[in-house]
Amino acid sequence: MLSTEQAKAAIGQVQSIINGGFTDQISALDAQGKILSDPNIWDGPLATQFRGSTWPETKAALDKARQELEELRTQLQKISQDIFSAGGGA
Repeated sequence: MLSTEQAKAAIGQVQSIINGGFTDQISALDAQGKILSDPNIWDGPLATQFRGSTWPETKAALDKARQELEELRTQLQKISQDIFSAGGGA
C-alpha cells in the first residue's frame, strides 16, 4: 500500500473544499434559479426558455453534482480512516 503525504494533503484539500461551502454554493444557486423561474418575478421569451429548459437542465446537473460530492465526501472519509489506521502506509 502506498500513501504519500501528498495524497493525504490532497484528500484533506478536497474535503476542505466540499466542507468549506461548495455544497452551500450549489444550494445558493438553486435558490436564485427558483426565483428566476417565477413568472411573477421574470417573464418574457428568455424567461420562458430559462424556466422550460435552461434551469431544469442546470438544476438537474447541480443536484447530481451535490449527490456526487456527498458520495465523494463519504468515500474520502473512509480513505482517510484507512490511511491513518494503517499509519500512513508509505
